[in-house]
Amino acid sequence: MTLRVGLIGAGWVTRHHLDAYRQLAGKAVVVAIADPSEAARRSRAADYGIATTYASAADMLAAEKLDAVDIASPRELHAEHVRLAAGAGLAILCQKPLAPSFAEAEALVREIGERVPFMVHENWRFRPHYRQVRRWLDEGRIGKPVQASMSVLTSGLVADGEGRLPALVRQPMLAGLEQMLVKEILIHHLDTLRFLLGDLTLRMAVLGRLSDAVIGEDHAFLSLSCADGTPVVLAGNLHARGYPGEAFDRLEIFGGRGRILLDRDRLQLDAEAAETVQLDLAANYAASYRGTIECFLDGLSAGGIPENRPADNIETLRLVDEAYGWGSRG
Repeated sequence: MTLRVGLIGAGWVTRHHLDAYRQLAGKAVVVAIADPSEAARRSRAADYGIATTYASAADMLAAEKLDAVDIASPRELHAEHVRLAAGAGLAILCQKPLAPSFAEAEALVREIGERVPFMVHENWRFRPHYRQVRRWLDEGRIGKPVQASMSVLTSGLVADGEGRLPALVRQPMLAGLEQMLVKEILIHHLDTLRFLLGDLTLRMAVLGRLSDAVIGEDHAFLSLSCADGTPVVLAGNLHARGYPGEAFDRLEIFGGRGRILLDRDRLQLDAEAAETVQLDLAANYAASYRGTIECFLDGLSAGGIPENRPADNIETLRLVDEAYGWGSRG
């Protein structure tokens, strides 16, 4: 059965959602889209052949016969739209974060419980190279991890030759976020580290701001540990001179029998049977949206969401919240 999906939101990220649904046409079809901006919703509808548009999510849910909603509205509206969809008895896929604050997200997760199938759209872990890293770890290719570090360093908030700030050209809304780097960007990396290494505890965090173009933090250093004490470091800096304006992930995991290294578009396994994989990062970015949505749709068909359930995702949000608690001490 092809599921009927209503999309709430028509912002920049929804293009990636809709590209994914187009590739998953045999499993689901987006039949309606709701957004207060008439221009935005009509543009998406025209580009993707969506039959009907609405100015409000409530109007869409009242008028359409849907199986699920995909919530990609601004994060301030996520909780409101989750409650609306749950009240209609619909399965929910909601972009991260679930709510503007950890307390609100925690309350929302308790309130919705198991009433409807519910998944958080946290797509970073669905990038094919991170799925490959997880397979290598599960296979024991490097032995037990003993140390891990992850970083995203970019000069995206340093003016380029034309005076532009690449990070804000791509995502202008970053400029106005009071909690920016950790909540909007490093949240992905925290979730990915949890996916790869298991539950994490935050030991220390330092947050700061170098650029006057943003009001939130633009660099952060987080010290964490796994349940068994394995140390993990996560560092991010959008004002890192000497690095490209585009952001790239770097991940290094050392084990008793080898190392896994992700450096930009190269993934390598340094172990008894070494491997090197050249990555197509643009293709993997698109695949992460497709993988997330496919996981949701397959979970609905199988009777249970296998990943990114809200009760699990709340632990990623807890780390984000704790990082700002540390940052406020500085």
